[in-house]
Amino acid sequence: MSACPEYDEFAEYYDHVLPYRNREDVGFFVGLARAARGPALEVACGTGRVLISCARAGAHVVGVDLSAGMLGVCRQRLAHELPDVRERVELREADMRTFDLGRQFDLITAPFRGFQHLLTVEDQQRALRAIRRHLADGGRFVLDLFNPSMPLLGDERWLVNPLVEPAFSMPDGRSVVRSFRIVSRDYFAQVQELEMIYDVTWPDGHAEHRATRFPLRYLFRFEAEHLLVREGFRVDAVYGDYERHAYGQTAYPGDLVFVCGKG
Repeated sequence: MSACPEYDEFAEYYDHVLPYRNREDVGFFVGLARAARGPALEVACGTGRVLISCARAGAHVVGVDLSAGMLGVCRQRLAHELPDVRERVELREADMRTFDLGRQFDLITAPFRGFQHLLTVEDQQRALRAIRRHLADGGRFVLDLFNPSMPLLGDERWLVNPLVEPAFSMPDGRSVVRSFRIVSRDYFAQVQELEMIYDVTWPDGHAEHRATRFPLRYLFRFEAEHLLVREGFRVDAVYGDYERHAYGQTAYPGDLVFVCGKG
């Protein structure tokens, strides 16, 4: 994870993709940040989709991300915000496994599955240790993962047919259709390689076909709980959505949102 070419190259599209624009997680994390005592830390903050909303709501937020491209988009977005919003944001380019900010936070969040780019248990442990070092006594760490769908994990159609998302428009008039498919599965390592495809049509009519591949590791509910406890966290709640419904009381597969303190 010394670089993030899959995110650097396509960072400009990230905030325009409809499934990301319409996600219901922003309000959940804004509420946490507003209630925090002092600045919050967001790990894998990306383009600031969550972070900037927290800053607009009055929270002070430090964002850490490994992708220079994603942070570049975040800085461009911040340039259009009011001065007081910009003053509440600090961005750092760093690896979630090794970052060291020399301070602790009452709230640390890892929204929207950035943790799942860590492909080994060893890397996950390193990241959790770095996060725990930065968590103040009495503070909260909130980890957001997707809940693996057992039927989809065994459905071979995803290896052949891409899932096509609705088209979206860029500020310069480009029309973009994103689709994705699963290229390969490693059931032993719990890793899937995804291919993201961007079909771009420019205002003058010429078209581009661009694609990138990257692996993601999925974690099951109790596996993640054991990992958190093993690294010194106490799991206080597990939600299946951003309305704080307990896991198991929501539609399957849903999300996995862990609210943790220091164990």
